[in-house]
Amino acid sequence: MSVCLGGCSSIHQDTFKAYVPEVVQGNFVSKEQRLALRPGMVRAQVRDILGTPLVASLFHADRWDYVFSIQRQGVPAQNFRLTVMFKGDVLDQIDSDVLPSEAEFAGRLVRPRTAGAMPKLEATEDDLKRFSVNKPDMDTSRPTPAPLPSSYPPLEPVTR
Repeated sequence: MSVCLGGCSSIHQDTFKAYVPEVVQGNFVSKEQRLALRPGMVRAQVRDILGTPLVASLFHADRWDYVFSIQRQGVPAQNFRLTVMFKGDVLDQIDSDVLPSEAEFAGRLVRPRTAGAMPKLEATEDDLKRFSVNKPDMDTSRPTPAPLPSSYPPLEPVTR
């Protein structure tokens, strides 16, 4: 029994990793969307640019919070926050983290690739001769399959 368990000790910890599901929560707000906001805009204009807020409290009716987080296996977790505050129906104040542009955000979602050795993509004359079309060792004793029919019966019954 100890011999079997001793073999398992040679397996590296990185061999078996638990699956971590992708978790996306909230509304992603890009730098471009943030720059489109201007104090003095009405709530409807802000909603058109940012979408429906993730958090809109009855106790803080003049504050909308947009929170976004994404966790993917092999990529660092990303969290972004943007808060807009209104006076009445007009945008008064904007508070946010440093937000990435849409292109920057898409670039952050890519898992880093490990650089491995590239295979040789060249064939020499000797390599090409090994894959010639007319190989002398081809088996010609097998019968040639019958040719396919030139037409097939209709899929639907013919109505008369």
